[in-house]
Amino acid sequence: MRSVRPAPVQAGREAPARRGRAAGAPVLPWLAAVAAAYTVAQLVLVVPGTGLGWDESVYVSQVGTRAPAAFFSAPRARGITFLVAPVAALTASTVALRVWLAVLSGCGLLLCLWVWRRLLPLPVLVAAGLLFGGLWITLFYGPQAMPNLYVAYGALCATGCFLRAVREGSDRRALAGLLLAVAFTALMRPGDALALVLPLAAAALCVRAWRRPAVLLALVAGTALGGAEWVIEAYVRYGGLAARLDRAEEIQGGWGGHLALDDHVRALEGRTLCRPCDVPWRHPVTAAWWFALPVVTVGGLVVAARRARLAAVALPVLVAVCMAAPYQLLDYAAPRFLLPSYALLALPVGFCLTAAVSRARRPGRAPLRALGAAGLALALLAHFAVQYTVLQRMVTRSAHTSDAVGRVVAELRRQGVRPPCVVTGEEAVRIAYRAGCSSRQTSGHDGSITPERLVETAGRMPVAVVLSGGGAVPSYARGWRVEPLPWQDLRVALSPQPGLDAR
Repeated sequence: MRSVRPAPVQAGREAPARRGRAAGAPVLPWLAAVAAAYTVAQLVLVVPGTGLGWDESVYVSQVGTRAPAAFFSAPRARGITFLVAPVAALTASTVALRVWLAVLSGCGLLLCLWVWRRLLPLPVLVAAGLLFGGLWITLFYGPQAMPNLYVAYGALCATGCFLRAVREGSDRRALAGLLLAVAFTALMRPGDALALVLPLAAAALCVRAWRRPAVLLALVAGTALGGAEWVIEAYVRYGGLAARLDRAEEIQGGWGGHLALDDHVRALEGRTLCRPCDVPWRHPVTAAWWFALPVVTVGGLVVAARRARLAAVALPVLVAVCMAAPYQLLDYAAPRFLLPSYALLALPVGFCLTAAVSRARRPGRAPLRALGAAGLALALLAHFAVQYTVLQRMVTRSAHTSDAVGRVVAELRRQGVRPPCVVTGEEAVRIAYRAGCSSRQTSGHDGSITPERLVETAGRMPVAVVLSGGGAVPSYARGWRVEPLPWQDLRVALSPQPGLDAR
């Protein structure tokens, strides 16, 4: 009986779908386990005791029930407020909000990895998910009301859907997923969406096999759909799109004239914002993985090329570089800015590490193989130990700050500052949100009220001007009662209140 040879499969059609799974291994349970581990780690290590940060208070106040909406500056986008709205509109509990976002971020990680199941082997996706989810930055911002992690998810989904959509015989679900992922990213941060779309569009135009009008249309439509709210608000509240862009650039300090690579390295020690980043670099070990990242990424590209998967790994690297580049031109740094790049680079890193493990398991040269496996295991253990240490430092600092803000709010209430009320000055946003007051500033990026209007407001409700230890009482508040506050060296100037100041 003549043997029948299977027909060859054309590259780019069905072969990647079959090769993208480990032999006989179910995909969903493994990816769900990674996402569940990430969620549980947040619930155990991050959620307890952490209060809302300054930016979070701005975002949550837009839809929350605790306090009036804080001033919403030009660079911000409202995407994250839509994600927190289902909980923030029902309860003022920070714990409830944290739990909701922890679960939501776990589901986002699962969805992103699931998109890539037909493009990369299951072990690579598991390794990438664990590596990205194990970073202190990813864990710390998972349950926070901040947009950067969701930009990372949007970028990872969009890149995966793009690769699936441009393959010969592309499926329509991938095309729809590309449009939705780009729109979601633009809703979170329009600038990041442009940095995502430009390399994808360039790839679609430069690679002949990828020149599909439907893909380019999905990129354009997704950007327009997701960015529409930001553009409309520019005309409604900021005097037009050009005016909003100019104001956003001014607030962000402008672009160019400074390379922020060293700032990002210093920020990895455990700083949410390094501005200005002229602090000493005390703990170089916290950036060891950052310096190893380019080397391991190149290793992943080499392995992918040998296994005919170069496109599925090279494109995420290109997008990661393009999304990180704008943040290297600012005069400050924040670790969360690079979360989209870390998510994308986790794929080639996962490819490199799984290839190293696979090579170590081959027969022959057992002592050398065992030594290499032990070295890799020790390096990974040390990496995760450093991530855990920095994470604990960040969580402890956040909890202490939350307690301090709580003490300040208690003191203000004892002094008669109760809703409706206004807080201005140092740390006004966080204090006002916790106290149920409006936060207003007479100058700076969040200038939303004049001194005259503030004095007029003081005739109707309590006004508290929070001052740093060396800060002078502003001229409009001279004669107001000044009291110390139980946080650092802060003081507060309190507007006269009938019945309280007539003593």
